[in-house]
Amino acid sequence: MARINFNESVSMAMSSLWSNKLRTFLTLLGIIIGVLSIISVVSIIQGLNNYVYTKFAFYGANDFSVAKFSMTGGSLKEWREMLKRKDLTLDDMRLVRNQCKSCELVGATVNTARTVKFRNQYLKDVNVRGVTHLDHIIGSVVELERGRHFQREDEEHSRYVCIIGADIIEKLFPYLDPLGKRIKIGSRNFLIVGLGKEKGKVIGFSQDNYVRIPITTFHKIYGSRRSIDINIHTLSQEQLETAREEVRTILRSKRHVSFKDPDDFSFASSETFIQIYKTLTSSIYIAMIAISSLALLVGGIVVMNIMLVAVTERTKEIGIRMAIGARRNDILIQFLIEAAAISTTGGLIGILVGFAIAKVFTAITSWPSSIEPVSIAVAIFVSASVGIFFGIYPANKAAKLDPIEALRA
Repeated sequence: MARINFNESVSMAMSSLWSNKLRTFLTLLGIIIGVLSIISVVSIIQGLNNYVYTKFAFYGANDFSVAKFSMTGGSLKEWREMLKRKDLTLDDMRLVRNQCKSCELVGATVNTARTVKFRNQYLKDVNVRGVTHLDHIIGSVVELERGRHFQREDEEHSRYVCIIGADIIEKLFPYLDPLGKRIKIGSRNFLIVGLGKEKGKVIGFSQDNYVRIPITTFHKIYGSRRSIDINIHTLSQEQLETAREEVRTILRSKRHVSFKDPDDFSFASSETFIQIYKTLTSSIYIAMIAISSLALLVGGIVVMNIMLVAVTERTKEIGIRMAIGARRNDILIQFLIEAAAISTTGGLIGILVGFAIAKVFTAITSWPSSIEPVSIAVAIFVSASVGIFFGIYPANKAAKLDPIEALRA
C-alpha cells in the first residue's frame, strides 16, 4: 500500500483530537494560560508605549530641568545624600538666566498640595504650582482654553491670580464659567485669569488637577524654604547638551561644589521620563516571561503525558496502520501533527482570550491597549514549537512500536 501522505496525516490527527474532546481541552489549558498571559500583558504595554511616548513628548525635545532630587530615584544611601543637598533657589535660577548663553528661556516651578474651594464645593490635594511668567512655554507646556497666561507684572507684584486645570473646572464649575471668578486656596482668594486645556492622564495620573499661581505669590504665602525646579528651554535639540554643561558649571560654581564631588542637583528631560517608564515596563516584562515560561513548560509536559497515554491507548490502531502500509515516519508525523495542533489551538485561544482581557482592562481603566501582528505571529510560533518539542518523545515511541506486538495489544 502506498505510504500515507501529509494531508492524510493531518486529517487523521485532527480526527483523533476531535474524538477525544475532553482530553484535548485539558491538554490545551497550560498552553492557553501561557499564551494569554503573554498576549494580555504585551497588548497592554504596547498600547501604553504608544500612549506614554506621545504624552511624554509634552516636555519638549529642547527642554530640560534641574532639581534637588533625582527623578530616577536611587538606593536608600543615595536618597540620604540627596536630602543633604542645598535647596535650589530663585537666585540660582536668575544666575542661570543671566549667564547661560545656550539657554533661550529660563523659568522655575515649585509645588505643594492644598485644598481649593469655590463657594460650598472644595477639592483636596490639588497640585498648587508656583510658576514664573514664562514657564507655560518651557517644559510642561500649558495651553489655555480661554483667558491669559501670567504676565511679568503678576510675578513682580505677587498678584493673587491663578490658572486652573480641567479637573478643577469640571468639579468646581460644572454649570458656571470660571473665568473671572474667585476661588480660595487655603484661606486666600485668587482671581481666575486662565483656563487650561485638558491634557488627560499619563499612566493613570491626571495632568489637569492643578492650580498655577505666580511663583512670587507662592513664596509670599508658603515661604521660600522649598527647593524649586529650574526649567530651561534651548534654541535647538543640538544645543541641549551644551546648555546642560553650562548650567552644571554655573551651579557648581555658585554652590561651591568641589571638582572631586558629584553634582548636588539632578537633571531631567523627556528622556528621563521615558527611561523611568522603560525601567518599570522591563520589570513587568521579566515577570511576564517567567510566569508564561512556567505555564508553557507545564503545558508542554501535559501535552507529552497526554500523548504518551494516547500512544498506549492506540497501540493496536498503530499496528493496523503499519500493517496496511504506513511507515514509521508516517506514524511519527501524525503524532507530531497532533501535538502541534493541540498546542497551536491552545495558542490561538490564548491569543483571543488575552486580547479580550486587554480590552476589558482598557474599558475599566481607560488605559489603551494595542497588539502588533508580530506578537501574534511569535505567540503562534512559540505554542506550535512547544507542542512539537514535547511531542517528539511520544511520537518517536509510537513510531518505534513493533507492528506484530502492536497488533497483539
